[in-house]
Amino acid sequence: MSHHHVVIIGSGPAGLTAAIYAARANLHPLVVEGEPSSTSDQPGGQLMLTTDVENFPGFPEGIMGPDLMMKFREQSQRFGAEFLTEKVTAVDFSDRPFRISIRDRHITADAVIISTGAQSLMLGLEAESRLLGYGLSTCATCDGFFFRGQEIAVAGGGDSAVEEAVFLTKFAAKVTMIHRRDTLRASKIMQERAFNNPKIEIMWNTVIDDLVGESKLEGAVVHDVVTGKVSTLPVTGLFVAIGHRPNTDLFKGILDMEDNGYLITRPGSSYTNVPGVFACGDVQDHTYRQAITAAGSGCMAAIDCERWLEAGH
Repeated sequence: MSHHHVVIIGSGPAGLTAAIYAARANLHPLVVEGEPSSTSDQPGGQLMLTTDVENFPGFPEGIMGPDLMMKFREQSQRFGAEFLTEKVTAVDFSDRPFRISIRDRHITADAVIISTGAQSLMLGLEAESRLLGYGLSTCATCDGFFFRGQEIAVAGGGDSAVEEAVFLTKFAAKVTMIHRRDTLRASKIMQERAFNNPKIEIMWNTVIDDLVGESKLEGAVVHDVVTGKVSTLPVTGLFVAIGHRPNTDLFKGILDMEDNGYLITRPGSSYTNVPGVFACGDVQDHTYRQAITAAGSGCMAAIDCERWLEAGH
């Protein structure tokens, strides 16, 4: 059984930034980065599924998501962070040192930083894996800029779907909201924004059956659940906005979380309800969900962790 000052679970922008700061503070962090085969727990997080990142400061020409994560990783390794490409199967935070199980082996830690992120809920279509980053997106703030003057669609009917649709009208010529029911789930004020926006059209009682395009999205095959009519919507962009799911199953019954599964941290900090366990990034942030905010909260977690350990805990 190996022991570490700090174990970081998850290796997206939050976890890797925490690793950079913790390593520079001589805490010799071990990053358990997940398994490449798992979409919910893959090394590098959601940016590994992103093609172009144009809004991360310091890269005026833009950078590929996987390249950006590789730079984060190399930077943390330069300062002494270690990596374990495995999936955590259980945690025990009942006393210290904390125990982290990886299948049949165990590691212990004085402090733990959780940065397991969240995943976008998808439509469950086979074509999604092929077209994600090639016309198919889960983040309007990240990718809306690429669709200037184009006709695009948003799948969903809640607040976040309307928010994405309204935001996308800044760039797109037309935005079609595809919703499986005959009323939106969004709040009244958000609904009014959609109804009053001349660039937004809503397809009611409609579900997406398939996506058209081999290397780039060319359209969405949709069907009306009332009439049964099938048609192809010629769009070059589709934003899936049917919700997110934080990767927190591991911590149920152990850490305080909201009803929707997001970990609760003390306001203005990364402290969870268990002293010595910190959380950062999308696993506790369902408001911003950006690489830059995740990185910032990873920095906070490492500093909180260092100060907590320094205080003699």
